[in-house]
Amino acid sequence: MSQNHSLIRYISNYTKRMMKMDKYEVAIVGGGIAGLTAAIYAAKAGKRTIVLEQQKRFGGRAITNKKQGLYFNLGSHALYKGEAYEAFRELGLRLEGSSPSIHAHGMWKEQIVPLPTSTTSLFQTPLLSFAGKFELAKLFIKLRKIDTSVWDQISIRDWIETQLHDPMLRNVFYSLLRTSTYVLAPELHAAGPALKQLQRSLQGVLYLDKGWGTLVEELRERAGQLGVELVSDCKVGVIEHQDQKVHSILCQDGTRIEALNVILTTPPSISHKLVPHADQTALHTWNNQSIPVTVACLDVGLRQLPKPRHQFIYGLDQSIFLTNQSREGRPRPAILSDDGTQLISLFKYQGPQPDAANDEAELEQMLDVVQPGWRNELVIRQFLPKMTVVHDFPHMKRTEDPGPAVPEIDGLYVAGDWASHGELLVDASVASAKRAISRLLNTREEIK
Repeated sequence: MSQNHSLIRYISNYTKRMMKMDKYEVAIVGGGIAGLTAAIYAAKAGKRTIVLEQQKRFGGRAITNKKQGLYFNLGSHALYKGEAYEAFRELGLRLEGSSPSIHAHGMWKEQIVPLPTSTTSLFQTPLLSFAGKFELAKLFIKLRKIDTSVWDQISIRDWIETQLHDPMLRNVFYSLLRTSTYVLAPELHAAGPALKQLQRSLQGVLYLDKGWGTLVEELRERAGQLGVELVSDCKVGVIEHQDQKVHSILCQDGTRIEALNVILTTPPSISHKLVPHADQTALHTWNNQSIPVTVACLDVGLRQLPKPRHQFIYGLDQSIFLTNQSREGRPRPAILSDDGTQLISLFKYQGPQPDAANDEAELEQMLDVVQPGWRNELVIRQFLPKMTVVHDFPHMKRTEDPGPAVPEIDGLYVAGDWASHGELLVDASVASAKRAISRLLNTREEIK
């Protein structure tokens, strides 16, 4: 073992010994984006805070792995200009990266055609009739201004079938909405939150240089600067509570951590498992109503693109999408390789019964159409057959929004991508983390 690894192990063991002796005002289970964000805001409020992460690395599904000089996320990620972006800016994070071009194409019956994403492409696209183009132009003007919460109580399918008349325009909107939300359940997905996400996508997104691992590292550094104790490789066994009050966390190695408040940023099923008698709490409802969102992801590193203009492709008659975040030209590409290799990411949005072999074949077939001859340029590939995007989302079967407090146990809170009050993806992680800290501080004032 190297000297550095020996030092890390010594520090970890020392920290765990200290945890047995100390009492924390805030203990956070889970060191992903929600957990690190909550820790930063708790520390900024002067609370003695600790984060417990079961993996050796912080970040959860936002980690980045470097392979043969390329930076692979666990599926491609984009940062929308919503709650998370605003919080990260507020915290002084650098967020170095680039915004993609708005030029995109659609794939319909294995034919590539311009997608109407600008005034020029709107008039040039052969996808829509004149009536469809006019309808789309009016709709985009409307969407930029309207409060989408008026559609919170209806599904995407109901919204599209009642608001849109042109059949091909309906296909375009189904594609745009599942791409911006990752959800393939138009009959369940609440239209208001989905349309708000589409509004944000029209403002542009940010692709981060060297992947989302850079974001995780910035959050971890900020937490450390504020005095948060960060403990990795620590598996939590039980959240101990008595007389309807949290009092400690028991780790699987026997370490007991006393805490006045505990924030669970674990998935709803794990949160339910960690808390004794959870079936008598709201955790039971939140777990039962959760519907995870998954995708199959294929990432390929190519020396060059056979078809350089095909950078963003929306499947219109298939639930698939292709993006090149390291594209050539202007605006500058996100830095996702050390030598200029192009990193192409494809998604297959999945339903409740995915088929890994079929999903991989569909994604490869899309590449054959969009970038013919890609195998001759292949440097490296990564296929993730079933990646969880979020553990729940705003849907029509929800009986209540999760959190931030577990009302039956004083001092117990939840946060994470599933603890959404209308937000989606990383915005739900960050917004729920801030909600948990606000409730914990027992104030209605917005966190500064």
